[in-house]
Amino acid sequence: MRSSPALLAALLLLVATQAQARGTIDKVQILGLDKKADAAMIENIEVKLSLYETIGKPQGESRLEYLLEQAEKQTRQALEPFGYYSPTVTVDAPRNGDRLTVNINVAKGEPVRVRRSNIAISGEGGDDRYLKEDLAAFKPRPEEVFDHTIYEASKIAITRRLSDRGYFDADFEQRQVSITRAEHAADIDLTWNSGIRYDIGHVTFHDDYFKPGLFEPLVYWKEGSYWHQGKLDRLRESLTKLDYFSSIDIEPHPDQAVDGKVPVDVTLKRAKRNIYTVGLSYGSESGAGVRGGLERRYVNSRGHKFNTQLDFAENRKTFTTLYRIPAFKWLDGWYTASFTAYDEQTDYIDLRNIKLTASRSGEINENLTAIASINALRERWNYGDTDAEGKRIYQYSTLFYPELRADYVDVDDKLFPRRGFSASASLRGGLKSVGSDANFGQLYGSLRWFLGLDQNSRLLLRGEFGTTMTDDLVAMPPSLRFFAGGDRSIRGYAYREVGPRTPPPDNFALGAKHMFTGTVEYERYLDGSPWGGAVFVDTGSAFDDTPDLHTGVGIGLRWRSPVGPVRIDIARGLNDPDSSFQVYLNIGADL
Repeated sequence: MRSSPALLAALLLLVATQAQARGTIDKVQILGLDKKADAAMIENIEVKLSLYETIGKPQGESRLEYLLEQAEKQTRQALEPFGYYSPTVTVDAPRNGDRLTVNINVAKGEPVRVRRSNIAISGEGGDDRYLKEDLAAFKPRPEEVFDHTIYEASKIAITRRLSDRGYFDADFEQRQVSITRAEHAADIDLTWNSGIRYDIGHVTFHDDYFKPGLFEPLVYWKEGSYWHQGKLDRLRESLTKLDYFSSIDIEPHPDQAVDGKVPVDVTLKRAKRNIYTVGLSYGSESGAGVRGGLERRYVNSRGHKFNTQLDFAENRKTFTTLYRIPAFKWLDGWYTASFTAYDEQTDYIDLRNIKLTASRSGEINENLTAIASINALRERWNYGDTDAEGKRIYQYSTLFYPELRADYVDVDDKLFPRRGFSASASLRGGLKSVGSDANFGQLYGSLRWFLGLDQNSRLLLRGEFGTTMTDDLVAMPPSLRFFAGGDRSIRGYAYREVGPRTPPPDNFALGAKHMFTGTVEYERYLDGSPWGGAVFVDTGSAFDDTPDLHTGVGIGLRWRSPVGPVRIDIARGLNDPDSSFQVYLNIGADL
């Protein structure tokens, strides 16, 4: 029996249809949008598209048609939060056998812009200066693209500000956005009723150990003063810095307010009393060593603290013990008594000293801390001098002196700052008439300035200086003289290498009356990576009369680890250093 041409054609068509009855999506491409400028839009489209869930999975023909139809609709929906309600979206899916690549072509079109904006606060909050500033800063403004993300952020900011400033009854009177697609226009009607502003009532501390009333001086405001969340945040910060507690729960109770005063409960849970530390250490000058310590977070119910630590290295040994008593009645801070014993036996010097210190610290504000102290120092040292019998000739110095120190930190991120600066300054001096072997005065200061250049790079400028005024430099012990060289000074030179030295062949570092150093450092990190590199130039001098400028240059490896920055630097001095290269390792923020 002969087959008719019509029957054969029908069979061929059936085979072709069956061959395309299934397909697999290999890739989805979003075209027409800028990968950087429109990154948020692209990400939102990818989240919305159900196509991504089927990549690499065979789909029936009807299922594929449905997914491609939905892709256009889902892409349009993904663009609306960014103000684009009338985009042109086309979807094509060229085949290679049963494999498909889906191309989603997007033309954003004309965005919807704010035509009218009615944003207000009624009630007591309507006259609040800070809320007025928030209303004035509300975005998007008229004529700007109606971006839902920006709109929601502005709305949340005002709602949060109302709560932070004590308007606990605040609620929306009107909350509506009308979109007119044909006119590409958005009309905003947004009104809050703030209600009354509450005051801070009595603050009650709940703790079963510490002396009643111990923490009340940390409440620096008067009961009944206006409510502000920042007051409670500062109280939390003060309690956290005490390091007494494993948890701090500060809970206001607006529902229990009496005469507009909101009571506050502070529930405190004590942390473990004792902290033991032990470890190994190594330094190119100090040699191998061990260290151990004990810290008692709280010695008694009055909140006293005790800390002792021993660093026992081959060439350097330090023992420190201190006792601290809370000082809350005037500035957050501590009364501290400390004892330090130090021994150094290196190529630079043979030195031993003991030091007694009594100090009072206090936080002037959130950025500035001040410390006033009285110090008694007894020091013995030798630079290699010997008598006729070969015994070392030691020099001795006893100094009794007050010291004032101020530390200022104002940066955007204390772990990895990109903007701001930190500074430190100290002034100390002693007189022969009140127990010192020399009349002297010293001033020291340092500054670190951080400049974020772009998302992945920053510039660090660092400087320090010190100067001594004395009528007897010989009586000034090495611990109070200035040195330069090393990882936090002039890299490319060894620790204490820069400055006056004894005559050859000993060539010991003597320390100097004056010192200054400066650094310019550029860091750059790989896109989206915690790894980066640095280049730097350090320069400066330690001197008695005339500066002898020393400069070092180098490169570094940077890692933003979870516990803080890790820095490895390789540097070379340009002024005949002791070695051709110096390698330095530092861990932690450099503030």
